[in-house]
Amino acid sequence: MKILIISQYFWPENFKVNDLAECLAEKGHFVNVLTGQPNYPQGKFYTGYSFFAPRNEVHKGVKIRRVPIIPRGKAGGIRLAANYFSFVISSCFYILFQHKKYDAVFVFATSPITVAFPSIVYQKFHRVNTLLWVLDLWPESVSAASSVRAEWILRLLSKMVKYIYSRMDKILISSKTFRASLEAKGVPSQKIYYAPNWAEELYEKGTIDKNKYQSLLPDGFKVMFTGNIGEAQDCEALLATAKHLTSMKSNVQLVMVGDGRKRTWFEEEVKKNCLSNVHFLGRFPIDEMPHIIAHTDVVLVSLKDEPIFALTAPTRIQTALVSAKPIAAMLNGEGAAIVNEAGAGLTCPAGDAIAFAQNLQTLSQYSAAQLNEMGMRGKQYYEANFQREKIIVEIENLLSAAFKKGTIEA
Repeated sequence: MKILIISQYFWPENFKVNDLAECLAEKGHFVNVLTGQPNYPQGKFYTGYSFFAPRNEVHKGVKIRRVPIIPRGKAGGIRLAANYFSFVISSCFYILFQHKKYDAVFVFATSPITVAFPSIVYQKFHRVNTLLWVLDLWPESVSAASSVRAEWILRLLSKMVKYIYSRMDKILISSKTFRASLEAKGVPSQKIYYAPNWAEELYEKGTIDKNKYQSLLPDGFKVMFTGNIGEAQDCEALLATAKHLTSMKSNVQLVMVGDGRKRTWFEEEVKKNCLSNVHFLGRFPIDEMPHIIAHTDVVLVSLKDEPIFALTAPTRIQTALVSAKPIAAMLNGEGAAIVNEAGAGLTCPAGDAIAFAQNLQTLSQYSAAQLNEMGMRGKQYYEANFQREKIIVEIENLLSAAFKKGTIEA
């Protein structure tokens, strides 16, 4: 098949769409990705990239077409909006002059969902089925993760989302609880498929160097956070957790691996409060992450106490499960349900820093055998529910159905 993937984010940025595109290319499909110049999450173009260049690349058999985009900067409201709309405008303009015929179009719809507009433009010129993979609900996530609260803006965004959904042939959801939101926006149940996130293949292979990066880790019981350090992760609650652990004279050490718009604030607050139990290691290439996670005792997962986040299962959960690491989760809803159902860790309500600190202290007193047993239960749960090859084959089958039948039947 000839597949066009539309995603604002792509390699060398670290998103699940990278793994999907590479796997489809390995299976012999022609995969072309329409994306922007990489600038996430630091807000400036990666080394070797600029507003206009390069336009074309090939990565692991995937052909990449990059369009001009305004970098997100510090992700303030105006700059972030410019980042989102510049990709839409540049991509739509490119599509207008795109004569290549694809068998199916796949849209990777993390925020912003406006990424779907280029696919709608493509539909107007080429009768082709389009699949939308929803990883972030709009307008719910806009309201939860920003200062946007005006009802008229949210109503306008809701109408836009309904229009986008109506133009898609099939919609894939990364969380089962997304279904109610889509159906409330008029999406027929038979158009919705469950396609959860998975961990990258490098985690599933389990090839690690236990001596690598060991010197970077602090002494004590290590609880590691990996990924974007942003508003959604509730850094305020994590800061409060560190304070409680200090007052408890706990040997628990919080290790923050990653970057994001709240990292600077978090680091400054740690220094201001003279906390010695929070450590910031910065960002690492995805290929290095299994070696780093191998040294932690527990993986930390947190989300703010917002209704939208109760519908979300962060991919850090899948990463921890496949890595056979116990999980300490401070979140509500689907994410907590997965951890509890798997028997893979301890959970507490979102924002409850006292309960979270107590859970971390409890885990620090478990024996190595108890922690290992908890981690292995998580890995078994991952293999039964989130195995990478199985989910990608299901997505491939949906794309194939679109190509063979012209329409995807329920």
